Amino acid sequence: MFTVFAWAMYVITTVIREFFDNDDLDFRFAAEATSYLLVVTGLTFSALMYLLARQGALYRFRDHRRSPRAVVDRHYAADYDERVTVLVPSYIEELQVVRKTLWSAALQEFPDVRVVLLIDDPPYPTDPERLAELEETRRIPQEIEATLAPIAQRMEKFSRKQAKRIAERGRVTVDDVEALADQYRYAVHWLERRADAWPLEDHTDVFFIDRVLLGLASELRLTTLALDAALDQGGTPDAERMAELVRRLVWTFRASLTSFERKTYASVSHEANKAMNLNAYIALIGKRWRTEHNSDGVVLVEAEADEPADLDIPDSTYLLTLDADSMLLRDYCLRLVEHLEQEGNERIAVIQTPYSAYRGAPTRIERIAGATTDVQHILHQGLTYYGATFWVGANAVIRKRALEDIVEVENVGGYVIRTYIQDRTVIEDTESSIDIATHGWTLYNYPERLSYSSTPPDFGSLIVQRRRWANGGLLILPKLSQQLRERRLRREPILLRETLLRINYMASISWASFGLIFLLAYPYDGRLLSPWILAAAIPYFLSQASDLRLSGYRRLDIFRIYGFNLVLLAVNLAGVVKSVQQAVTGEKIPFARTPKVANRTAAPGLYVFVPYFIVGFSILTFWRDFSAQNWGNATFAAFNAVMCVWAILAYIGVLNSITDMVLGVVNWLWVERKPAPVEQTRDPKAPINWEGILYNGERRLGRDLRRDLDRRRRVGIRF
Repeated sequence: MFTVFAWAMYVITTVIREFFDNDDLDFRFAAEATSYLLVVTGLTFSALMYLLARQGALYRFRDHRRSPRAVVDRHYAADYDERVTVLVPSYIEELQVVRKTLWSAALQEFPDVRVVLLIDDPPYPTDPERLAELEETRRIPQEIEATLAPIAQRMEKFSRKQAKRIAERGRVTVDDVEALADQYRYAVHWLERRADAWPLEDHTDVFFIDRVLLGLASELRLTTLALDAALDQGGTPDAERMAELVRRLVWTFRASLTSFERKTYASVSHEANKAMNLNAYIALIGKRWRTEHNSDGVVLVEAEADEPADLDIPDSTYLLTLDADSMLLRDYCLRLVEHLEQEGNERIAVIQTPYSAYRGAPTRIERIAGATTDVQHILHQGLTYYGATFWVGANAVIRKRALEDIVEVENVGGYVIRTYIQDRTVIEDTESSIDIATHGWTLYNYPERLSYSSTPPDFGSLIVQRRRWANGGLLILPKLSQQLRERRLRREPILLRETLLRINYMASISWASFGLIFLLAYPYDGRLLSPWILAAAIPYFLSQASDLRLSGYRRLDIFRIYGFNLVLLAVNLAGVVKSVQQAVTGEKIPFARTPKVANRTAAPGLYVFVPYFIVGFSILTFWRDFSAQNWGNATFAAFNAVMCVWAILAYIGVLNSITDMVLGVVNWLWVERKPAPVEQTRDPKAPINWEGILYNGERRLGRDLRRDLDRRRRVGIRF
């Protein structure tokens, strides 16, 4: 209310008053006043949406009551037969990064978990080192499954023995409780041994040990203490609760892990993005496939019921998409699926806990990037309160039936390609959110922090991530309009605040970036400044500072985030421009994966130069406005210069800046000479690829085939 009031007072006391009281109003001042009002209104609107979403999140956090563990366990009865298939798309990842992610998925306390590593690396690398890494990546699922097998078999054997003994006696005895407590103790020690043996290399290893391995061990130890206390007090759990506790041990350590490489098959899409990597496998789920060889390579053909299959992929009620640099806490699947299966939630298509950042980041830029991520977690909870949830692609549980509702089928080169998750933009999760809602499904954010993901450790990798995030929102806006029309036709209630929050989520980065450019670059008339502008921004900054504190950061990090946004200004603008380019040309923008490497990622020289330009221009603006006694603009320019200098020193570094800018100039000037194309000559007496000719036809083989046939004619070979 204060934000709206301050904005209204600015419009009345400054803009409108100047228009009415100024008799010699000229066109330039009118244009300046109009553009300045648009900029201020856009920024105020975004601040207002932040406050609105935050308010919804606070309501949800206040009202959230975690279901007791016994209630959750009771939901998953002995005959529960639904499966969660965890899909982990991976492209040239570090081995330990993938290993931690798969372990966190494999240790989910869920009845039936199948983990699939979707390896998208080139399948036949010529570099020996790259080939060795690929082979090691392929072995990780089998390595984890083999490590889990002994304890999983032990728990399965104990479960059968315990169930038989209780059934024969018809009651739970002290011996049964002691035996169960011993198994829980064994599981705790097994996890602690894994934690002790895990190599400690960075802060994500600390998180994996403390929150994944030892976190699960702590939960199991608590159950052990409860069982021991029951024995000391002469009590025993009833037979049903004993069976639930036994099943928990069995389910925790039972998981199936495998891998899949779409690029080894010619019949699936090879589009270079995460969405099509997921789509390629989702299209195969629930069917049996046999492999065939043709001139394109190996293709997958659906097998008939009575014939053998080379690839048998079991069906799955739920899919869990998980980035290769993310981790889940132990009860992620357990609690999210339980919520999906509650009465009234049948139309929830996607449920997630928007990911948080790992604690203890070693670099300032990773820490501040993590702070913005953790604040976004709060805002996403608020979006759910107002029915404006967006899918955040790092992790989510999805009903497979909902994906089948939005699938698009096309024929490409004779092969059927199914697209469930759109790859038209590089923010595939946002576009899929609109598609899902258009078909009458909803999305939901579970109000707990159960998933964590990496943030870029340096400026170069951050550029790749944030440029991708800024690209596509404008392109998807027309789909939102279509979604609203479809929902009105179904007579669904659509509140104005939901529409405004969705528009702000998809497009605010464009008007905020251009608005900041105007404020930095244009010397607006001093008459347009007013204390009411600052007053309208105060609730936003105070609330964000409070949210930072709530998330474990410092309140003063609000200033560090401001400098962080200044050095990313050019990156955000580039993403917005790419969206406009794609809208005009209709061409897909290449998907740029965020680098996840131990060494520093070099930043493009232009993006490093722009922050220095902002500093120089802000100093020049300060001097000009100071001389003209335009104190408001001078103060703003000085503040921007100080914040940007600090951000350059903290997030980029002077030496790294010089290196990246020099490399940028060198790469721009240096053009590598391309070798002249060498005509491929073949032995004219070599046998003709008759299978390829019959399969593809002459049109597909083209000029190469005709040249080959001409050579054969010249040497007198009949064909």
